[in-house]
Amino acid sequence: MEGKKVIITGVPGVGKTTVVNEALKKLQEQGIEYKSINFGTFMFEVARSDKIVENRDQMRTLDRAVQKRLQQRAGQAIAQVPGNVLIDTHASVKTPKGYLAGLPEWVLRELMPDIIVLVETDDDQILMRRLSDETRSRDKEGSRSIAEHQQFNRSIAAAYAMMTGCTIRIITNADFLLEQASSELADVLR
Repeated sequence: MEGKKVIITGVPGVGKTTVVNEALKKLQEQGIEYKSINFGTFMFEVARSDKIVENRDQMRTLDRAVQKRLQQRAGQAIAQVPGNVLIDTHASVKTPKGYLAGLPEWVLRELMPDIIVLVETDDDQILMRRLSDETRSRDKEGSRSIAEHQQFNRSIAAAYAMMTGCTIRIITNADFLLEQASSELADVLR
């Protein structure tokens, strides 16, 4: 039986990876396995091995043609992974010149996801999470800019669904409600 291909997205600081890790633990306890792939990490490893960047936060400043080539290579490799696959990525990337589709047509045609999950929460919560995360070097932006980015992600997810025929699910990862968000994601992945 062919596995599910699930894309999970959210703006930086929403807690997407935390929700994914908790949901995958729940599924593993039930004998359901997923291969979790971080699209950006895969792209970063390729870029770092090509000596294009030194750290992950430099990825969003790369030339568009370089980003396109890295996306294409990542999409082709991920499409070959058998079984249930969870692709942790960003629906869009905020660059100095505007939003860049995180999964443009040439990547989506390779992946052909069954579902896209958007992890969201209150803009102020995301802002506070970003400010308290000393492990990352993030651009400074306010809650209005975060709200715009979350809205753009909904729009671009709709476009992705139009191209692939997949469904979209929105999961809220509010402060102190990780259990609820991870349980909801686990239900989607079953």
